[in-house]
Amino acid sequence: MSENKDITRILELLSDGEEGAFERLVPLVYDDLRRIARGHLRRGPSGRTLGATGVVHEAYLKLAGQAGAGWQNRSHFFAVAARAMRQVIIAYARRGSAAKRGGKEVPVTLDEERIAVEQQADSLLDLERALERLAERDERLVRTVECRYFAGLSEEETAEALGTSLRTVQRDWARARAWLREELSQRDSGR
Repeated sequence: MSENKDITRILELLSDGEEGAFERLVPLVYDDLRRIARGHLRRGPSGRTLGATGVVHEAYLKLAGQAGAGWQNRSHFFAVAARAMRQVIIAYARRGSAAKRGGKEVPVTLDEERIAVEQQADSLLDLERALERLAERDERLVRTVECRYFAGLSEEETAEALGTSLRTVQRDWARARAWLREELSQRDSGR
């Protein structure tokens, strides 16, 4: 049985409420989750850091709380994992932003793969606010951004995760990027 089929089968067992299924899933997806996290982390400049391992472990805790939440297949699971990673990175950025403004938390480097979340906290928070505004207009565009940008899924994987056509994903990805580019440039020019 291929790894993708193993993942899908375990996701089905999770949906059926089988005990221990989530623990069997983690070793199969861990390397992919780290790859996704490293992809996010490479986008930032160097500096004080949050590591891929930390992002994956925090996302794991979020996912474990949702175990059996009806993940349909591998791509759908990774789309949900991307959302969890987005939440972890944004929460870290918020803490970093609060620390800049007098908070007491001490930043910690978690491993060798790094993101300068604290240095780019304002940009990440601007992106998060823009995504929240975009969700008010079109939730599917936000899900497309999560899959493509945060999870690093291909267009085909995104279409599978969202249960839509490849062409719809391509259009949505283009629309979302254009909307975010405009939204963020307006915010930058208004500062």
